[in-house]
Amino acid sequence: MAEKLVESAPPGGAHETDVIIIGAGPCGLFAVFELGLLGIKTHLIDILDKPGGQAAELYPEKPILDIPAIKSITGEQLTRQLVQQIEPFGAQFHLHEMAVSLQQTETGCWRIETDLGTTITAPVICVAAGGGSFQPKKPPIPGVDDFEGQSVFYAVRQREMFRDKTILIAGGGDSALDWTLNLEPIAKKVTLIHRRPDFRAAPDSVEKMQSLVDAGKVDLHIAQIKGLKGENGQIEAALIESKEDGDYEIPCDTMLAFYGLTMKLGPIAEFGLNLNENRIAVDTEKFETSVPGIFCIGDMAYYPGKLKLILSGFHEAALMSHGAFHYVFPDKKLKFQHTTSAKNLQEQVSGGV
Repeated sequence: MAEKLVESAPPGGAHETDVIIIGAGPCGLFAVFELGLLGIKTHLIDILDKPGGQAAELYPEKPILDIPAIKSITGEQLTRQLVQQIEPFGAQFHLHEMAVSLQQTETGCWRIETDLGTTITAPVICVAAGGGSFQPKKPPIPGVDDFEGQSVFYAVRQREMFRDKTILIAGGGDSALDWTLNLEPIAKKVTLIHRRPDFRAAPDSVEKMQSLVDAGKVDLHIAQIKGLKGENGQIEAALIESKEDGDYEIPCDTMLAFYGLTMKLGPIAEFGLNLNENRIAVDTEKFETSVPGIFCIGDMAYYPGKLKLILSGFHEAALMSHGAFHYVFPDKKLKFQHTTSAKNLQEQVSGGV
């Protein structure tokens, strides 16, 4: 399994903070830094199981060429460096969770609840959700809906759920390979199926998977799933079609399908914000939405002349942070110093070194 960059808080429970950031992509992560410089605490919510958003999930090895002063950097490298940059500010992550409801409290703060029952209250919300929430693509398998959530899953939230299971993992990307490697030690049997012999995952993961196959610890099938057998939500076998071996079945009691992700606006569309073609209209002074106290940065923000660039999102995060300050500290006057001239900021960011 890939190294964890951050620890996620256990789901459930009630939390209070200064700013809730919806989305832990590059813009959301940099917003933690800009807010942190002003003494503002943050919690981040993201439906993915790791930070980085599109950059880390869809383009982990694709070069990004327009980050100032960096000739070339991959999405994975950028995410790693952003996480290191914000470490001094102690942001709390709520990964693998989706913001599903928004309410305003009697004191004027905002309370967000996630799909796993976590509640977070803060005077400010910053939507940094890129193009929207990432949703798993469903496999084109007839009747798959009948097994979803019972024996067919699109993500792993609790590894122990799969102990002693006979698991069929479908896909050829990082998620499929990571979980093949991670579940093999605890599962009764792991079978990996992909429609072609080429894999999109990290070369090291492919090599480790192939070693398990060679050792007889994992079965690998180059084929396609055409159907599922079972009843009452419990899968018994997958119906397979292969160019070399024809039609056959793979016995299994659990299937994990990793067919990629698609982006949807999701529950954010119900937050009462002024939308423009599924994007959120903001001002260009502080990137506040039509609802006071709710800001939006990154790809989802809409304003005339908007460019969907990471560097534009970084600029938006800086101005958003100054706008948020007045909600978090209504009785204070913002005295901002450049990081090059503010010794206290330099010590805070460098950890006192």
